[in-house]
Amino acid sequence: MSSPLLSVAIITHNEEQNLPRTLASIAWAHEIIVVDSGSIDNTLEIARSFNARIIERAWQGFAAQKNFAIAECTGDWILSLDADEELTPELQQEIRRLFTEPPLADAFFIRRRNLFLGRWIKRGGFYPDPKLRLFRRGAAQFEDRPVHETIAFQGETAILDNDLIHHAYPTLSTYTEHMERYSTLGAEILVAKGRTSRSWLGFAWNTVLVPVISFKWNYFFRGGFLDGREGLLLHLYQAVYTSWKYAKAWEKSRG
Repeated sequence: MSSPLLSVAIITHNEEQNLPRTLASIAWAHEIIVVDSGSIDNTLEIARSFNARIIERAWQGFAAQKNFAIAECTGDWILSLDADEELTPELQQEIRRLFTEPPLADAFFIRRRNLFLGRWIKRGGFYPDPKLRLFRRGAAQFEDRPVHETIAFQGETAILDNDLIHHAYPTLSTYTEHMERYSTLGAEILVAKGRTSRSWLGFAWNTVLVPVISFKWNYFFRGGFLDGREGLLLHLYQAVYTSWKYAKAWEKSRG
């Protein structure tokens, strides 16, 4: 038997709110791989209802978990998705048309619409936010880092015309929970790189001045103010996240 054409790789943990929407948008794929790390909600039942192949695996970190999911795929092409992402109907059709003849590249970037409190954040650096997500099997994998993992790939790439929708933060509570966790993981990266703001000047620069400068640049000069109240809150809290990250790195270095 020939291998399937397209495999979709997804990692999950308690994603019953997001997973039905995600899986519905890729139900036409030839293979769906879901690697779950101990969900206690209806995540696994939802995955089964879409005929996904489920693999239960203890949490090993974002990159390790995603690379494991990719390695389990048997398709000639792999689409790596987060459980809170959804393909627009236009993107679904574009990817399906892509395989009607040999693709001209070995990997494809996909534009991503980031939603905050239900609003598409179009400015301030949040769009088009291209992510390399579609690639030939064996051609790419995620770099090993605690958070904000990216795919390492060398070769011919292209970018698709249509969008992926990222239902990132539907409520302020989910945002603050994510930023608390991500700032801790980001601090670990800074500590590993020795960027722990040991001097008073460095501490003030990283925890105060960099967040303020970043907020002004993205909110005023890059048009973030045009995204309404949601844009204001997102850029403000992103600046706070940056301050948290450097403050936590400094705190860890004290110990």
